[in-house]
Amino acid sequence: MSATDRPSGAPQSKTYDSAFLRACRREAVPHTPVWFMRQAGRSLPEYLKVREGVPMLESCMRPELVTEITLQPVRRHRVDAAIYFSDIVVPLKAIGLDLDIKPGVGPVVAEPIRTRGDLERLRDLTPEDVWYVTEAIGMLTEELGSTPLIGFAGAPFTLASYLVEGGPSRNHEHTKAMMYGDPQLWADLLDRLAGITSTFLKVQIEAGASAVQLFDSWVGALAPADYRASVLPASAKVFDAVASYGVPRIHFGVGTGELLGLMGEAGADVVGVDWRVPLDEAARRVGPGKALQGNLDPAVLFAPTEAVEAKTREVLDAASGLEGHVFNLGHGVLPNMDPDALTRLVEYVHTQTAR
Repeated sequence: MSATDRPSGAPQSKTYDSAFLRACRREAVPHTPVWFMRQAGRSLPEYLKVREGVPMLESCMRPELVTEITLQPVRRHRVDAAIYFSDIVVPLKAIGLDLDIKPGVGPVVAEPIRTRGDLERLRDLTPEDVWYVTEAIGMLTEELGSTPLIGFAGAPFTLASYLVEGGPSRNHEHTKAMMYGDPQLWADLLDRLAGITSTFLKVQIEAGASAVQLFDSWVGALAPADYRASVLPASAKVFDAVASYGVPRIHFGVGTGELLGLMGEAGADVVGVDWRVPLDEAARRVGPGKALQGNLDPAVLFAPTEAVEAKTREVLDAASGLEGHVFNLGHGVLPNMDPDALTRLVEYVHTQTAR
């Protein structure tokens, strides 16, 4: 990698001394940095306007549109980081799988992966497959200047659960049936997905992303022993693949209170925490040497401002002894949330934590 290809989270980059990256590295910060999962999306009227008539996956493949959507919450809320607008199934679509994102449902796969023969449909991802990502991130880093851009991907378990189930699932019965009934097929599936995910993250980092987040949205469905045996190796492969770039690696899942230590063990520099576990307890479970991200319950934002501030204060107090803290919600911004509530929340956290 030449100096001109230096990731924007690396030393001497424009974003290196930002509050967000300093917190990820567990260094002193001028204030607690804030960003929100799903900050670019349906809660913003400007997003609904530019997305009108454009299917979700198509919107992820238009660099100009991706750039505009990614920038919208930075302009409106003054968050400390942008997150690249995309979807976790984009790399799967890019390698030719027949899938779509159906409104009100989520990703739906036409032919689920259920047999060893089905693995042949999961070819390697190449940078050329996702050329639009490289182009969009180039445009974004130019616009963002010193504000970091977070790249992201779906973790192997969550991608596998969509592929095996054929879409969202409450009980993950087909997924667990494969994991328990044919552990070698399961391991091979996750290993192949880890390779695809690693390439997708590398493309984003090499294009200029300052940090990356691995979303394991459904992994909270597993017991710790199953996570260690059947999921951790694939997640660790992804984190190892991007370790040499020197950008912070964030790991987040929902309902993962019992898995927090293992998720950190997989290789993350920052462990995301949902709202179910206080941050001081999460720090005990994760252990030293990791920053934490989180963890206000998104539903709190529907309460009056005084209640939002009181619950936010609880999060900040629980985080007061942490080595590094990035303020976020415990899950994504909800579609019908008042954008002004988010703007006020950013300002409140910045004011309350200013050094």
